[in-house]
Amino acid sequence: MLREPRPFSGTGHFPSVGRHTRIMGVDPGIVATGFGFIEVTGSGSIVYLGSGVLRPESLQPFPQRLRQIFRGLCQKITNFAPQHMAVERPFYAKNVKSAMLLGQARGIAILAAAEAGLEVQEYSPLEVKQAVVGYGRAAKEQVQAMIRSLLHPPENLTADAADALAVALCLAHSLPWKISLKAAEEPRPSLKTNLQVRHEKGGLGGGG
Repeated sequence: MLREPRPFSGTGHFPSVGRHTRIMGVDPGIVATGFGFIEVTGSGSIVYLGSGVLRPESLQPFPQRLRQIFRGLCQKITNFAPQHMAVERPFYAKNVKSAMLLGQARGIAILAAAEAGLEVQEYSPLEVKQAVVGYGRAAKEQVQAMIRSLLHPPENLTADAADALAVALCLAHSLPWKISLKAAEEPRPSLKTNLQVRHEKGGLGGGG
């Protein structure tokens, strides 16, 4: 069961995670797919690494547009080498056709992550807004303002890139909990008794 994300304190820091972790956020779309990269340092500070938007040529056949998005995401993954990907999960769509197109773009993003061996987590827009702003019905402008306050990205940051960074921050906020859970699930080596150790070394046996 996933832990519900909590709002940021606005300080631009997270609890210590003990290691540097890079996260890629993706806001999928057929017309424009936003992406953003952040790094959570071992001390819990967050660093903006880069962001942008993939815009496949509109005159291309649909399969070619999907391939262009896929290749673009794969290239960004190669360049930035993240360990995690956070993808925005559609909350609703204007119509069935839009929902299907958006779903295919989302699938392409997840496939790119799978090809690179990244861990993937999906979040709804409501979850992202709740985590970043503290209010699930926050306006896009509020989300963008918080992104600028926390990450200090370039002034020309686009709305799609800002949304991708917001998704990445949503995952980053739950990262300490995810790391702790993973560590708890890892099998621990069994402790051998002194008797077992002596037996393996040949210290036990008959003969006098």
